[in-house]
Amino acid sequence: MKNLKNQVQLIGHLGADPDVKTLNSGIKVAHFSLATSDYYTDKSGNKVSDTQWHKIVAWNGSATYAEKYLKKGIELMVAGKIVYGNYEDKEGIKRYTTEVVSHDMLILSKKED
Repeated sequence: MKNLKNQVQLIGHLGADPDVKTLNSGIKVAHFSLATSDYYTDKSGNKVSDTQWHKIVAWNGSATYAEKYLKKGIELMVAGKIVYGNYEDKEGIKRYTTEVVSHDMLILSKKED
C-alpha cells in the first residue's frame, strides 16, 4: 500500500495555463494554480461561495502532460503531497510557501465556456 501519511486530492478548475520550464538538467517542471470552491448558505439565506487557490507543481512526465493537455478553466483532479517551504525575499523578509507536488492528474471536463 502506498504511504498515505501525506496525501491530498483536490478537484477544481485551472486558473491559468500551466507555466512549464525545462531546467538546465533537462528536467521539466510545471506550475499552475487550482481553484476549489465550497458553497454554503449563510444565516440570512444567501448562497455564499468560498474559493481556495492551491499552488500545484508537477515534475518530469507529469509536467509534460500538463504542458500538452492542461488549459485554463478545465476541471482537474490532482493527487499529490503537501510540501511546505520558506525563503528570504529581496528585502530580507522570510516568506513561507505551501504547494501540492502532483503525482497524478485526471482531466474531468474540458474548458468551461
